Amino acid sequence: MKLVDLLRSAVSNTLRAKVRTSLTVIAIFIGAFTLTLTSGVGTGVNRYIDDTVAGFGDADAIFVQKSQPMANPSDDDGPREYDPESAEIETGFGMSFAGLSAEDIETIRAIDGVEWVAPMYNVTPTYLANEAGDRFELSLGAPADAAGLQMVAGEIPAADADEVVVPDSWVEDLGFSSAEDAVGGTVEIVMTDMAGKDRPFEVTVSGVTQANLAGTAVNPVPSTGLQKKLYEYQVSGGAREVPESYMMAVANVEDVSRAGEIKAQLADEQMIGVTVEDQLGMFKAVINGIVWILNSFAIIALVAAGFGIVNTLMMSVQERTREIGLMKAMGMSGGRVFGLFSLEAVFIGFLGSAIGAAAGIAVGSTVSRVLSDGLLSGLPGLSLFAFDPGKVALIVLAVMAIAFLAGTVPAVRAARKDPITALRYE
Repeated sequence: MKLVDLLRSAVSNTLRAKVRTSLTVIAIFIGAFTLTLTSGVGTGVNRYIDDTVAGFGDADAIFVQKSQPMANPSDDDGPREYDPESAEIETGFGMSFAGLSAEDIETIRAIDGVEWVAPMYNVTPTYLANEAGDRFELSLGAPADAAGLQMVAGEIPAADADEVVVPDSWVEDLGFSSAEDAVGGTVEIVMTDMAGKDRPFEVTVSGVTQANLAGTAVNPVPSTGLQKKLYEYQVSGGAREVPESYMMAVANVEDVSRAGEIKAQLADEQMIGVTVEDQLGMFKAVINGIVWILNSFAIIALVAAGFGIVNTLMMSVQERTREIGLMKAMGMSGGRVFGLFSLEAVFIGFLGSAIGAAAGIAVGSTVSRVLSDGLLSGLPGLSLFAFDPGKVALIVLAVMAIAFLAGTVPAVRAARKDPITALRYE
């Protein structure tokens, strides 16, 4: 008997006991359906996390800030000595915090493994004005975040241009009809110097961004050149020269695996280094853990379905004892008999897994679309369920493999039957 004949016989024999086969297929369907949905959740959420990681910045970068001195209750510690050379960044609330100085930037640049360093200024605009003269409060994002922004229209600001990207939620308020209409438009950023004199800076909208979990697209993000220009005006006009200071710096490293070593050297210099993995690593681990827990329930369902396959085929072997004896008496080898029953098990697994996977994709896609327009509308770009064809195919193949293993015992039992004894069976 050829393989095609075996396949045809396996399908025919499987469909012979419709009720028993249907119940086993339903059990497999439940496991495959659940596994497809949980896989879709994992793919969708992790894809969104990956986009969010990009929004936090370059994965090969370390974000450096000055260590903030903490109060120590020890009786041996007195007040800190005043250092007139320290870089203090004003917050505008009568308080200040330690910023990075030009010397700190050079120290970071000199650390082995650091390729380049980009310092970030602390810029506090007075307000933003559109072409109609409407004024809005403004807090600018860091240019270091620009590379990871998800664009709705346009592109990130050119480093040396007076450009800015704005969130898509700002487009209408700024007087633009759409994100595409905003690209190329102009707005004014008004700065106040230390003498209290206001000056407007006309800037071009180079693009419109989509909100993400990182929060980097909540505020407009300027180009590096524009940020420096705004800062220089902000600290001008005073009676004294303001020490050069930066709120943070972005250090790009040659090998991210050396980040721990570089962060240790930064700590020795009273600086703190944080990577993207530090910010989101634990969050991603929790999501993966939840997905694995959900997958475990699906696997339990599949194991239960495996016992159903064993039961179905054992009953089939019992009922078809004389048939097996006849096939062997006509020259069919034990290996062919084993193959026939194994194919029946695999076919049952294929039916349940294929139908379950298809139903999982249909339900998941529908639910994802409904949630994106409803409960999850505040997280643009998030598809709760996203299905990777490779993973779905792997689920189907895995279930078929489980079905094959489950059918091994009945198949071996059928293959070992003595034809003479089998023919006498009533």
